Amino acid sequence: MRLLMLDIETAPHLAAVWGLYDQNVSINQIIKPGYTLCWAAKWHGEDDVMFDSVLSGPRKMVRGIHELLGEADAVCHYNGTKFDIPTLNKEFLLQKLDPPAPYKQIDLLWVARSRFRLASNKLDYVAQQLGLGSKVEHKGFDLWLECMAKKPEAWATMEKYNKHDVTLLERVYDRLLPWIKNHPNLSAYSGHAACPRCGSDKAQARGWAIANTLRYQRFQCKDCGTWYRKRRAEQSSEHMVPVA
Repeated sequence: MRLLMLDIETAPHLAAVWGLYDQNVSINQIIKPGYTLCWAAKWHGEDDVMFDSVLSGPRKMVRGIHELLGEADAVCHYNGTKFDIPTLNKEFLLQKLDPPAPYKQIDLLWVARSRFRLASNKLDYVAQQLGLGSKVEHKGFDLWLECMAKKPEAWATMEKYNKHDVTLLERVYDRLLPWIKNHPNLSAYSGHAACPRCGSDKAQARGWAIANTLRYQRFQCKDCGTWYRKRRAEQSSEHMVPVA
């Protein structure tokens, strides 16, 4: 399975407003809508981190990530289900590109929220709690404004920041892997019996998974720690079924 790790950075909407607090901005106040500034991506398990930005030209930048998504079986992101992917889809629409080939999504924010009760679900906090590092420090919102103004030093920082987010995302993914529900089944891609999360063939039989009337041999992966079971149940004449 080809798994693409992905993160994007966007420019804010620019609007004319009458105040600074509790504003209701109408569409005729929008001076310029937000857009994708840049993206960073890498194939899981590979060293190269790819990057492109509007400095290359908006269409070239958008076509680059469109092609990568078309090659991916699955995409891993952090809040990408609600932000990164819809934002990129908007760019594809505006550039008159067809939808990329279908891919599955792995949103680590959903994993953090649904499986754990951490003090914060932000990627930076989760990574630090797991001892995996932290995000690149920068000057804050001014960095985005300076990139929009095409300042070279700001863009050097932005590229470093965006690329590091992707490597940090991959580290968190590897640590959270056995906790990810509905993860694409790697054994289906490989065509042989293996751990459905990491594809390892190193597993230990650990008891039984009991359904209402059937039982399945249960295993735990020795590499990533994922629990899984055989697809086929073991039939037994000793299994008693109550009469309704």
